[in-house]
Amino acid sequence: MSRSLHPLRLAAAALLVASWAATSARADDMPVIKVEMRDGVILPAVIEVPANTRFKLEISNTGQSPVEFESTELKREKALAAGSTSAIVFRTLDPGTYQVFDDFHPEAKATLVAK
Repeated sequence: MSRSLHPLRLAAAALLVASWAATSARADDMPVIKVEMRDGVILPAVIEVPANTRFKLEISNTGQSPVEFESTELKREKALAAGSTSAIVFRTLDPGTYQVFDDFHPEAKATLVAK
């Protein structure tokens, strides 16, 4: 007796593979904007991102102390230990200017510009 996949299971497996491939392709096509935070400094000071487009903000803490990327307007925050990297995915942003800061180093400020 041969062990073949039931047609419904085969269709479900094909759908799962197609869905995974589409998700993977979208993630690969997503723009990645890199930001460096270092002991009270955010680089670049003006972070340009695409408006109305899904993108990933990759944040690296290259300093010796923890940092927290935060924006009250964007309702986003991300704390990072020294030497770590993390990311925030934004579905879309309306065109505009948004203030960001390091909650652990209040003097560290930057502007995120969606255009």
